[in-house]
Amino acid sequence: MSDGKQATLGGGEADTRDPDDHATNDFGDALDEHETRGGYSRYDVASLLQKAVRRSDEECAAWAAWELVRSGYAWNCWDRLALYAVEDLRAGDEVVLTIDRYERLATERWDTDGWKARLCAIHAALAAARATSTREATYANEFFERVAEERAAAREADREPVDDFPVGDLEPGGEFDVIFDQHTHDGTKMGRDGRYFIVHGARVGPTGKPELSRRWRRRSLALADRSYSDAERSHALAPVDPDDR
Repeated sequence: MSDGKQATLGGGEADTRDPDDHATNDFGDALDEHETRGGYSRYDVASLLQKAVRRSDEECAAWAAWELVRSGYAWNCWDRLALYAVEDLRAGDEVVLTIDRYERLATERWDTDGWKARLCAIHAALAAARATSTREATYANEFFERVAEERAAAREADREPVDDFPVGDLEPGGEFDVIFDQHTHDGTKMGRDGRYFIVHGARVGPTGKPELSRRWRRRSLALADRSYSDAERSHALAPVDPDDR
């Protein structure tokens, strides 16, 4: 995907089109800097593309992608779709791979503003508009940054923070005590060896292991060099209770 070409209002990249391409707009007038062939600002069209995708407006998303690509701003189209993938797309949605594949076809196999590339852009915009949009990563980043600032301010003022990270101070004996195993300095000092990790640290949750995985684990523990009690084996195979990690 394009690097170093994030389009921002009021600044950013210079017009990167070939001056001999699309010298006039659809009305026969000379193109102004950053103008699309339809007579629009490419900043406005790029912003529309992301907003339309975010709001699942398929028609506007498809048009915006088409307008950018046919106007010589293919990089701006793909840059916006890439930004959507990290800013607005639900985590784990494989449409990000679809968008990336269409971009590769459009930019590596064919002319970046030819009809095949335009179809790729339309397909990618439609795929994005049909995906589940959420700004959870953006909100998480914003929240964590503000909590970090609040914790620092609270320490400076010798007071309790108004809000905190979900893990608190992350100390032994707390809610996440189980993380302090042989892989951490504190866990090693506490004498928590491989047995502790097997019985406590390697558990999954909240639904537990699939039956086949449980069977393999149970038989593996029975053949292990160290012996485990029935209670330890039962605990190692039990799903993690969110209220008792």
